[in-house]
Amino acid sequence: MGSLESLVVIALLDHDWPFRKPFRKQIARIELNGVIAAPTRKRVLEALKTIEERKFPALLLRIDSPGGTVGDSQEIYSALKKLRDKIKIVASFGNISASGGVYVGMGAHHIVANPGTITGSIGVILRGNNLERLLDKVGVSFKVIKSGPYKDILAFDRQLTEPEFHILQELIDTSYQQFVQTVAEGRNLAVEAVREFADGRIFTGQQALALGVVDRLGTEEDARRWAAELVGLDPEKTDCFSFDERKNLWNRLLPGQDSLASELGIPAVLQPGLSAGLDWLEFELTTSGLPLWLYRP
Repeated sequence: MGSLESLVVIALLDHDWPFRKPFRKQIARIELNGVIAAPTRKRVLEALKTIEERKFPALLLRIDSPGGTVGDSQEIYSALKKLRDKIKIVASFGNISASGGVYVGMGAHHIVANPGTITGSIGVILRGNNLERLLDKVGVSFKVIKSGPYKDILAFDRQLTEPEFHILQELIDTSYQQFVQTVAEGRNLAVEAVREFADGRIFTGQQALALGVVDRLGTEEDARRWAAELVGLDPEKTDCFSFDERKNLWNRLLPGQDSLASELGIPAVLQPGLSAGLDWLEFELTTSGLPLWLYRP
């Protein structure tokens, strides 16, 4: 068998499900990495649906995210909350699980964090850009025809008016109330107790344990073992079925071949950083003017 044929066979065998033991003897695993936005929401919701259909007894949710958009975070949380009526869910906070990452984690029965995990940042942020002075320098102005006084709220070519500021502040306050209420319900805390630390500050996993935001300190492996024990499985023998984002077969055989960075001759070592930068820029542009549950370091 030639080398290419061997690679094809290996790749096909990597489609685990026909060759694994019954799903009821496994723990499902979802990894939520990076900024939470529409692509993440779509992938996670599809995975949760499959987990329910295949009747996994437990889910290990690994979160390594600074947060993201409000609506996408809420939809993932809502789906987790619905699923936890049927299976046990344990969340594992990685390097960072802040803002929207915390919100999503509230959909789990239990949360495990590393002592040094960066978490918290419970709050809402909305950003707009005012380029009025720059536009004046280059002699650019805009003529706006609108149906109402607030249709161009957060326009980048002028300052916010005082009424606009109050409208946006009320929007942020409402979203913040939703966040605080969800944390209070998810962690069985009083709303006022949550408000004391829900001022946008970040804290470590160890501090989160003292505040009642997480249940235990430990690694992802500790979280996996706990999930297995909760459903009566042997933690020594129970493995995870990961619902990671899969590349297509061609990309898995020849990674990077369809990358624009590769075509431009950019060294492979620099491509991850460039890709991350472009992804972040796209997120900034598409979410400009939207309230975000996002930690911005």
